[in-house]
Amino acid sequence: QRWPGPSPQPETPAPSAPRETWARKHKFLLSCLGYCVGLGNVWRFPYLCYRNGGGAFLIPYFIMLLGTGLPLFLMELSLGQYGAAGPISVWKCCPLLRGIGVSMLIVSSLVSLYYNVIIAWAFYYLGSSFQSPLPWSCHAPANMGLCQVSAQGLAPGQDAGGDRGSVLQNASGSSSASEAFWNERVLGVTHSPGLGAPGAVRWPLALCLLAAWSLVFLCTLRGTRGSGKVVYLTATFPYLLILILIIRGATLDGSLDGVRFYLSPDWSRLQSAQVWSDAASQVFYSLGIGFGGLLSMASYNRFNNNVIRDTLVIAIGNCCTSVLAGFAIFSVLGHVAWRKRVPVGSVVDSGPGLAFVAYPEALSLLPGSPLWSSLFFLMLLTLGVDTQFGNIEGITTAIVDEFPALRGWRTKTALLGGLCTAFYLLGLLLVTQGGIFWFTLIDTYSTGFGLIIVALFMCLGIAFCYGEWRGQFCRDIVDMICLCPPWCSHVLGYFRVCWAFLTPCLLLFTLIYTFLDTHNVPLRYGTYEYPDWGTGLGICMGVLTCLQIPVWALVALGRESGTLSDRFQKARQPLRSWRTATARDAAGDVIDVPFTITLTSTD
Repeated sequence: QRWPGPSPQPETPAPSAPRETWARKHKFLLSCLGYCVGLGNVWRFPYLCYRNGGGAFLIPYFIMLLGTGLPLFLMELSLGQYGAAGPISVWKCCPLLRGIGVSMLIVSSLVSLYYNVIIAWAFYYLGSSFQSPLPWSCHAPANMGLCQVSAQGLAPGQDAGGDRGSVLQNASGSSSASEAFWNERVLGVTHSPGLGAPGAVRWPLALCLLAAWSLVFLCTLRGTRGSGKVVYLTATFPYLLILILIIRGATLDGSLDGVRFYLSPDWSRLQSAQVWSDAASQVFYSLGIGFGGLLSMASYNRFNNNVIRDTLVIAIGNCCTSVLAGFAIFSVLGHVAWRKRVPVGSVVDSGPGLAFVAYPEALSLLPGSPLWSSLFFLMLLTLGVDTQFGNIEGITTAIVDEFPALRGWRTKTALLGGLCTAFYLLGLLLVTQGGIFWFTLIDTYSTGFGLIIVALFMCLGIAFCYGEWRGQFCRDIVDMICLCPPWCSHVLGYFRVCWAFLTPCLLLFTLIYTFLDTHNVPLRYGTYEYPDWGTGLGICMGVLTCLQIPVWALVALGRESGTLSDRFQKARQPLRSWRTATARDAAGDVIDVPFTITLTSTD
């Protein structure tokens, strides 16, 4: 059933278990901040910053934050809060775009599959950090045959009888002992020829992966009430650890060289399109836009929550965390470069190479290295778990809102247990000897062009297809805020311009550059170049995500009658069950009330 006119009639909902709401506003803020502040803030942003002009990179970064990050972040939060529904059910507002919600579910599932593998690695390294000496240092007995004392590995003024360096000499050249530990002891990648022969399961990693999924299951078992309490620790503890690492790094020789390398501006880099594309992608991914997690968490908000304020606090806090993490990373890497007498750029890496090779090597050179290593991997663990909470919440909310009978305690527990078990079994492929090749493939293509297309259609769909009136979505936000402060009105006007023009243009630019980069630069892991069938499989992941949008649009058109134009007009109208005016009492119960909107001729 659809609206007969601009004023929807209230509909008696089918009896089902009541929907949860956040007990307190700050729990939602902490949950969203923990979801957004993830591993990418630590291992991707600092690397992009130094590669793209140092301090000069902050200019395109904050421009993209204003042009794409904040508008899309507000759109996703507002849509979830106003509709009080998950990524799929919320598209009752425009059934023509229901495929966007299905695409979000696919993206979240693919990300959840490999993201917990990172948490498993962090568990493994955290357990190994309680050994002295650290097993990836040159002081470890297993590495004595790999390392040799050389002038390159010694600090200035230190003689050959002093501390050992961390230079590994082998037939293929020199690398670090920490890299040997990562490739041979952790991954076992040296025993796998490539993507087509993953090899045996690494059972220590399989046990760590089981611990990671068990932790996620237990923490999300009670929904917002359970995870809302956990985030008191997981969302705040990383900031304490980052601050401790910054203070420790500042006391090391060569730390200023690392920070200077991190922030020294190269203004000529601003002329490169890659710099702007990297800035847009970093803002996009670090805020968690298009995954459905933000939308799901916002759906548990009270109707009159000030979503504009939350957007500014969470998005700006997330971006400041990225900058802050760079100081913790580069101060320590600067010390490593000082000890090795090499440029800082030669010890810098990104992704898992930074978190599990370069930085652990740096920590192994510090006095009391087991302590600093334990703190670092505990930080990675809390960052990863928080983000995984949001991913799983997005998946379960999407399913439960489509099938309200699953909201009961037992049924939802069974659903969550089944999801975690299925993800664990599928994730065993990623902890085989060749699992890192599959990990890199899924990581590259699950959040590539498909995710950008999902966000682009979400932006255009809400701006131009949703509602009977131009600017309907802005009116919905004002309805939620109720007494809208003057500054909110000005900010909302800016966002309206972004949704209609600026944000789609920037997303289109990022999408085009992503296609060009995918076509021109073959996918690699180290020296291994992926075969054509592997690249094709990755592209199919992105295509599968994108295909949901036209497929479900055709389904929506097929359910209507009349000419194609009539079908389109009917399919874009909100369903009768879409709550366009909702009030929630202090206990969190939902009450549907009739309302009337008066429009002037200027609207």
